[in-house]
Amino acid sequence: MKIGPRYKKARYLGAPVFRKTQTQKFAMRAQRKAKTTGRRGTKSEYGKQMMEKQKARFSYGVSGKQFTKYVKKALKTTGDNAKNLLSILESRLDNTMVRAGYAPTRSAARQMVSHGHIVVNGKNITVPSYEVRVGDVLTIREGSKNKVIFARLDEELKTFKWPSWMSVDPATKKVSIIATPVTDMTELLFDVKQVLEFYTR
Repeated sequence: MKIGPRYKKARYLGAPVFRKTQTQKFAMRAQRKAKTTGRRGTKSEYGKQMMEKQKARFSYGVSGKQFTKYVKKALKTTGDNAKNLLSILESRLDNTMVRAGYAPTRSAARQMVSHGHIVVNGKNITVPSYEVRVGDVLTIREGSKNKVIFARLDEELKTFKWPSWMSVDPATKKVSIIATPVTDMTELLFDVKQVLEFYTR
């Protein structure tokens, strides 16, 4: 997915949707912008919903077409639509690698997966959007264990906090999906309800 200048995009969206933009410079600019809010007028309801949608898809590194597909699937699934959408996004293999502590960002995780370093249930998977399910076991490909990208993994995993839906064995580097992937809505950089309203208006 082509993104362009990440800092500029994050500045426009008003949220650090890319981890590399979470700098002191970005925080200071956000504070200055908050003090001048209102000078250019307020956005329409449609504009606000569009902005939340953009925050959501850039947060997870998903193209517009793919994101729309996820939303439609969430709306067709029984239960809470917001939780359905977040579960679908969290189930992506690249996101799972970030949640497991194997990659610092989703872009790094996508590269990790697409280069063939991750194995799911004994099968090499190179599709970042692959959907993990309860019972899946993820490991590092044997020939990739000594790669530079995993050089500091042992150290990183010592203090990493994993979500409740996965179990990680730091010794074997095995990741087991033990529950349906979910995330805390209070930690999101976007309003998932406004995102859904954008598609159902």
